[in-house]
Amino acid sequence: MAIVEMVMPRMGESVMECTIISILKKVGDRVEADDSVMEVATDKVDTEVPTPYGGVIAEILVKEGDVVPVGNAIIRIETNGSVAVPVAEESQEVQTLEREIETVTQSLVANVQHSSSTHTSSEAVSTRFYSPLVQTIAKMEGVSLQELEQIAGTGAENRVTKKDILDYLASRNSSPQSMGGSPQSMVDSQQANPKPETANPKHETSKGIEVVPMDRMRKMIAERMVESKRISPHVSSFVETDMTNIVLWRNQIKDEFKRQTGEGLTFTPLLIEAVVKAIKDFPLINISVEGDTILKKRDINVGMAVALPSGNLIVPVIHNADQYSLIGLAKKVNDLANRARQNKLTADDLAGGTYTVSNIGTFGNIMGTPIILQPQVAIMAFGAIQKRPVVIETPQGDVIGIRSMMYISHSYDHRVVDGALGGMFVKRVSDYLSEFDLNRKLF
Repeated sequence: MAIVEMVMPRMGESVMECTIISILKKVGDRVEADDSVMEVATDKVDTEVPTPYGGVIAEILVKEGDVVPVGNAIIRIETNGSVAVPVAEESQEVQTLEREIETVTQSLVANVQHSSSTHTSSEAVSTRFYSPLVQTIAKMEGVSLQELEQIAGTGAENRVTKKDILDYLASRNSSPQSMGGSPQSMVDSQQANPKPETANPKHETSKGIEVVPMDRMRKMIAERMVESKRISPHVSSFVETDMTNIVLWRNQIKDEFKRQTGEGLTFTPLLIEAVVKAIKDFPLINISVEGDTILKKRDINVGMAVALPSGNLIVPVIHNADQYSLIGLAKKVNDLANRARQNKLTADDLAGGTYTVSNIGTFGNIMGTPIILQPQVAIMAFGAIQKRPVVIETPQGDVIGIRSMMYISHSYDHRVVDGALGGMFVKRVSDYLSEFDLNRKLF
């Protein structure tokens, strides 16, 4: 028998810690390799953590609400026989992670100190560590540094966990004086967020109005959308596209595609394919801005907006989309969309996007003005495909015909994308779609 330690795995390149949402197993449970043992939250996604070992859970080293750095031990598992665990290398990796976390911690503390000094000179400067998740929640709820200092932390080294701050907010909303914060901070909080003294905003209905608090994802979406409009001066261009060839071709091929691949063929991979071709023609649309510097991206990583059953929106990414065939794109689109709706995306599935598309036509919308997903500089929305009478030019003269038409909307960051580039890019996408080859072979 051997005891091995399972550590918190990396959930993405920029993710340094995770918050434990729920623990799915208990001490004494038998697990197989790849069984999910807990659910965690990062600033990008909620996901389940699988165990790399099979055996019996001997000890659970964390509890719900804890903020756990990547690389820290979370569970001890008793395995049958010996398990090769490179202790020295693992220890060295953990030490490296600890150094990285220390660097991030010092940076965050400096940011908190700077923020507190710019808000008011009377606030005490804090050296207490707050995780990015806790800081985000505090910022969105208007919790001052003084209020954070008053919250008793239940995490490691008395850290304030996600559960601690949410419990505090629930208590503050129902009874502003119950947490024992300083009178001035309570007055400031009440002035910034006035609330009825006897009402519970989570359930109160008054004069036909029901107050529904935002969930964590909706708060994050709201914050990022406001931030994007603040950062990027949005400009939009529109084109009308003849989708008749694509509609006819898809209708001819979709049943055979389903039989041979087991996948449904939607319009989305065809739209993404056209976008990828246009990005190759206009690589200056595949950039980001960092200060006064433009970063040109070699990889073409296309994000696609997916509506969730909860009503929220998430944007998984097709990495290196230019390296997929149409069949590969169709499979990737279906896989990401299905896992998004089942809450099974990983942080890596959401990271690294360089350009984003949104198929708003699935909701019957004919056009829209999407908001750029930072730090990208452009986003495209495809409207509903509708049959309309249009003028068709022929050698014998103009005629009226019934065609399948679609509007494309292109929003772009006018700091670095001018009307010429933004307009030519969306027109090129339109050209690739309207000139689609009806005789194209899929297999």
